[in-house]
Amino acid sequence: MSCQIWFSYLPGTVTNSKPALGQQLLFDLGIDKKHKLSFPGMLKAENIKKDYGSLQVLKGIDLEVKEAEVISIVGASGAGKSTLLHILGTLDKPDSGKLSINNSEISSLNGDDLAKFRNQHIGFIFQFHNLLPEFTAFENVCMPGLIGGKEKDKTEEYALHLMDLLNISKRKAHKPSAMSGGEQQRAAVARSLINKPSIVFADEPSGNLDSKNAEELHHLFFKLRDDMKQTFVIVTHNPDFAKMADRTIEIADGKILG
Repeated sequence: MSCQIWFSYLPGTVTNSKPALGQQLLFDLGIDKKHKLSFPGMLKAENIKKDYGSLQVLKGIDLEVKEAEVISIVGASGAGKSTLLHILGTLDKPDSGKLSINNSEISSLNGDDLAKFRNQHIGFIFQFHNLLPEFTAFENVCMPGLIGGKEKDKTEEYALHLMDLLNISKRKAHKPSAMSGGEQQRAAVARSLINKPSIVFADEPSGNLDSKNAEELHHLFFKLRDDMKQTFVIVTHNPDFAKMADRTIEIADGKILG
């Protein structure tokens, strides 16, 4: 199944149209082994600026993220949190500034090279799970690896491992409509990890969950940090989760406070 065919399964989308930022990741999840790097996961952003017309959204952001660190990004609506996350995740480009991941400068990459790097090193989780309704949870988790050309047996073995780790292995044969909201989001987390990314970006990942499932998801991020040395950068409005993070970055008026 090609990336374009997979994208065509998304409700309300047309494959010839430019995908929205959140959907773009479902469109290009292939992997190029030539872009595999051996450096530990690390991100560095320097003087990131972004304008939309006359509106200055980001006004010189400097940020470093270490391997196996969980960082929360907080701030009022319109402060620039999601814009920053999209730039750090290479879904959008800054007007100026530098971004490096795994000691590779992303600012110099364009087109296919940028997409290949993103696919190899970055995972994404969004507020809505975006699981494809025609497929089971297991198939959804496996799909990015299979589209990327990974061996089927190894991809399926790792998917089962992730689903067991996330306590959803008993739901592997269920389609998303037969799963609870918490189970759907756990499947989305597993899918984000299937290609073993250096860093995972999450935009309000518990925003659609009740308080119990939200708390369980928050603890899950720290379990993945401890068990898999996974790095997370998470935009959240949840004050309890923000306090749990290794570091909390507060953005106001396009700048990091403190």
